[in-house]
Amino acid sequence: MVTLLGDYVAGHRFVSGPLANAEWADALGGLRAPLGVHAVLGNHDWWDDRAVQRAGGGVPGSQRALEAAGIRVYQNEATRFVTPGGAFWLAGLGDQLAYAPMRRLRPGRRVGVDDVAGTLRQVKDDAPVVLMAHEPDVVVRVPERVSVTLSGHTHGGQVRLFGWSPVVPSRYGNRYAYGHIRERSDLIVSAGSDAAACRSASASRPRSCW
Repeated sequence: MVTLLGDYVAGHRFVSGPLANAEWADALGGLRAPLGVHAVLGNHDWWDDRAVQRAGGGVPGSQRALEAAGIRVYQNEATRFVTPGGAFWLAGLGDQLAYAPMRRLRPGRRVGVDDVAGTLRQVKDDAPVVLMAHEPDVVVRVPERVSVTLSGHTHGGQVRLFGWSPVVPSRYGNRYAYGHIRERSDLIVSAGSDAAACRSASASRPRSCW
């Protein structure tokens, strides 16, 4: 199984050239695994879609592109898989920072679309649960029922010096910056890559780098 943990696009200006959503999504669509390719969205996938941000709802462009490439995007959903080694559930949360602050609509706060309880209510038996959640901070709300949470977002710390990061996009500092962390359940945080896919904030001329 391949799990994709979000932030396929990013809203900064350091880019090398234009790249449409369909281009990077088609590249990911070439991934193959016996149990398929599964994805959640990250905060930048939501923030990059200005129409969705203004409307306060809708399907982000990243999700449409992934689905067009044949990749399922989970939004507070769980699916059961059966393998020769036994059954398990794969669950995926909506993003915890989906809607960025907007002066008139959401002053001074970010609004998430994650629903841990609602997602886990879809799990109907005692088979293990693997949870995809872009931001690792959610692990403090994840019950023991979940075997492991897979996250990204922190990039191992935006800057890393001798195993320590002075800047980590997490309320918990370096605790969830990277690697395997044990809370009530296990958490694995991928370092990911800022260069995987990026786009400027310019709506008039989107530019991206791979």
